[in-house]
Amino acid sequence: MLNELCNDASLTKLLKGFIEEDVGTGDVTSMIVDDSRPVKAKIVCKEHAVVAGLEEVTCLFQLVNCRAESTVRDGSSVEPNTVIMFIHGSARSILAVERTALNILMRMSGIATCTRRYVEIAKSVNPNARIASTRKTAPGLRLLDKKAVALGGGYMHRLGLYDMVLIKDNHLAIVGSVGKAVRLARGLHGSRYRVEVEVRSLEDALEAVESGADIVMLDNIDADHAGFIIDELKARGLRDKVMIEVSGGINEDNIRDYAKLDVDIISIGRITHSARAIDMSLEIPSQDTPMN
Repeated sequence: MLNELCNDASLTKLLKGFIEEDVGTGDVTSMIVDDSRPVKAKIVCKEHAVVAGLEEVTCLFQLVNCRAESTVRDGSSVEPNTVIMFIHGSARSILAVERTALNILMRMSGIATCTRRYVEIAKSVNPNARIASTRKTAPGLRLLDKKAVALGGGYMHRLGLYDMVLIKDNHLAIVGSVGKAVRLARGLHGSRYRVEVEVRSLEDALEAVESGADIVMLDNIDADHAGFIIDELKARGLRDKVMIEVSGGINEDNIRDYAKLDVDIISIGRITHSARAIDMSLEIPSQDTPMN
């Protein structure tokens, strides 16, 4: 599995781009280092976290001819000061990608940890609710951000504009109505793609369901209003015809209010755009000091 990942052309291109961005014409500082013998380094996770990015960082070190050994698996929960990886190789090579490796691990682990926290809160109220990511990711890091969400127990939802139809407010402003937009999407794509549409009122939700939408997104609606719309769909025998997603302004303070509703998906942009990086370090001991 790891060999397949490291041989993936798109990941290799991405990782090489990361290296080139940082190393440029060369690591002028590490020229002072004696590179005549290999060293052993370790990466330490300094706080409680869900670790993510180990596979990608293993591939990164392979690109500079170093061997990395993970001590835990991606998606594992670790305690503070846990050694999560050992690296063997040239000192200059390890130093050249040290910051890149840590940036990947710290960001992906931050997203996975944040996602896991929301998943646990939501499922304590509603075991069937899924926490989903959005497209609010860092440019160029979409696949890594989305994978981190999955490792945290979340649902990646759509990866981009190409894998499902999501009709948003600006589409509606141009097309004119929810029903017309859904019908146009169905006419253009048939059943090839799922069709989701943002709504903010009961009238629009009814129009979406009756026009054949697969998912209705209750967007930027408070939990009480969302509950009212869902109850009305149930009363009219329409709830089972559509999936319900809630989105917009959902955080740790109010997620329970949304999770207790009869919803299928809770999408939260902050798990990718605002997750705090996890504190980690790469350490190379004095060459006269044995490493534990």
